Amino acid sequence: MAKTLNILQKIEAAGLVGRGGARYPTAKKWSSFAQSLKNREIGYIVVNGAEGEPGIKKDAYLLAEKTEAVINGVYLANQFFGNDKIKKIYFFLKHEYHRDYSKKIKEILDTKKYRALSKKIEFFIKPESPMYICGEETAIINIISVRRAEPRLKPPFPTQSGIHNHPTLVNNVETFYDISLVGADNYEGHRLYTLGGAVKHRGVFSLPAVMSVREVLQATNNYPDFDFFVMTGGEVCGELLRSDQLQAPVEGSALVMVFDKKKTDLKKLLAYWLKFYEAESCGLCSACREGSYRLRELSQQTNYDKQLFIDLLDNLEDSSFCALGSSLSLTVKSMMENINKK
Repeated sequence: MAKTLNILQKIEAAGLVGRGGARYPTAKKWSSFAQSLKNREIGYIVVNGAEGEPGIKKDAYLLAEKTEAVINGVYLANQFFGNDKIKKIYFFLKHEYHRDYSKKIKEILDTKKYRALSKKIEFFIKPESPMYICGEETAIINIISVRRAEPRLKPPFPTQSGIHNHPTLVNNVETFYDISLVGADNYEGHRLYTLGGAVKHRGVFSLPAVMSVREVLQATNNYPDFDFFVMTGGEVCGELLRSDQLQAPVEGSALVMVFDKKKTDLKKLLAYWLKFYEAESCGLCSACREGSYRLRELSQQTNYDKQLFIDLLDNLEDSSFCALGSSLSLTVKSMMENINKK
């Protein structure tokens, strides 16, 4: 017991936070789940490999290159919470990840160390529509529970009432990878960054977890020699920054997308975001469902009412049920305030 308890102590000491974008302390989530399991017969674990944010490549990298470490993180979780308590462990993967990596995952699970664990593993393929919201943890719980693909009201939190109303732990693929490193005393306080857009060296890089945009660009030898701006966090759910604002930390899902200012059509970029959010709204709340539609409709007009446009963004930010609608507001407002002040 002392050995498994030490894992939670190590996670807390390492300061691990969720890598899906919310940065919720991993030790706090694990402690909540453990507390719930004391009074319940069974619980579930979900490995979130949905990765619905366009442009993010870190989970794909881990499933392809660090497969056993990810599985070992799941193994350590099962050990800590109790083999008798965890009824099932779901690998919730987007279609491409299941197609490309499930065979390798199964091969590793079939080895001696993980053979008992493999009996609990079930693969669950994320629905392709709506794609984006199906990566949110409570939407994942609804999908696995054969309910509508939409987020749940919290509380109760998943660690208290999740799949089939049983305590459920949902952690990102990168989180389980980090837990494996922590368990082996190899965690160096790093996280994975995806570099994309107009850069020389695209890909996934392991760097210190707290870095500014400028530091990430410099550390990956990607600092542009042309007039540029960046988007951080995600390709549709992120913040746009000018080249003189790069002291800001990289947050969210840790994407840094570089845009060549002279070659970027801001109108087309805005249209891409609005079309994406309209298509990906789960339809649960009118603020997001109707707001995203009206924003796209307005933006297509030659001389649209800019104050109405801003009012709709404010409404999305203030009244959306989940982070999807408010994310659109952050993205578009950062373009209006930082890049295109017309």
